[in-house]
Parts: sequence; C-alpha cells; structure tokens
Amino acid sequence: MLKNLDPLLNADVLHALRAMGHGDYLVLSDTNFPSDSVARKTVLGKLLRIDASCPRAARAILSVMPLDTFVEHAVFRMEVVGNPKDIQPVQKEVQAEIDKAEGKPWPMGSIERMQFYEVAKKAYCVITTAETRFYGCFVFTKGVIPPKD
Repeated sequence: MLKNLDPLLNADVLHALRAMGHGDYLVLSDTNFPSDSVARKTVLGKLLRIDASCPRAARAILSVMPLDTFVEHAVFRMEVVGNPKDIQPVQKEVQAEIDKAEGKPWPMGSIERMQFYEVAKKAYCVITTAETRFYGCFVFTKGVIPPKD
C-alpha cells in the first residue's frame, strides 16, 4: 500500500498512467469488450486490469490522471447500437465520476461501436474492469498538469 493512492491502482496501471503523455488515449472497458486482442495492438501491447466496476475504476484513474483540456471531448463513451443517443446507467455513473474529479460538468462525447474499436487500437493502453453491464467502454485522453508557479 502507498499513502494517498487509490488501492485499485496496481503497479502495472500506475506505470502506464505515468508513462502516458499528453494526448495519449486510455481505454477503460467492460468484461464484454475484446480487451486482450485490442490491447495487443496498443502502444503498451498488453492488457491491464482493475477488478472493480467501471465507475469505481474511473474514480481511481481520475484521482491521478488529468483530462485533456485542449480537445472538445477528453472522454468518449461507446454508443448504444441502434440508439446512439441513449445513455446507459453505467455511462451516467462514469459521467458523475468525471464531473466529481474535475469539479465541474465535463461533457462526454460518443463513438459508434465499430469506430470505437478502431480508436481503441490506437490507444496507449486498455484497462479492463469487472464491469458486467453493457456499454461500459470509454476512451480517456490524458491532459497535463501545469507548473505550480
């Protein structure tokens, strides 16, 4: 255990989060996403795990990772097939975690399912979760931490 770090952030996840640079993508996925096969195509090239729900995993990640402020949407959700405007409960819960971490409303974009897979392959890494609800798949874009002075 380490002080002031969420205990869900294991060594492999912390290493990836620290190694990522501004503008790199992180995929947070549910248990149905083809996480391993997609992760093999990412920069990191291997699958990472946080064994918790997507909202809880998002809270852990956002406790240390800034979101990108230079883009329109720093977070995207996978769209529901046949109903792209529908927001699933898991997506609403992750949105609440984002807003809480950022201290303000932080609108999430959306990506069509097949396009989501293509974007995910270009990510720095994929973190799969224990989330069993459908459409618990997200792309986060890493931001920067400004100097203190």
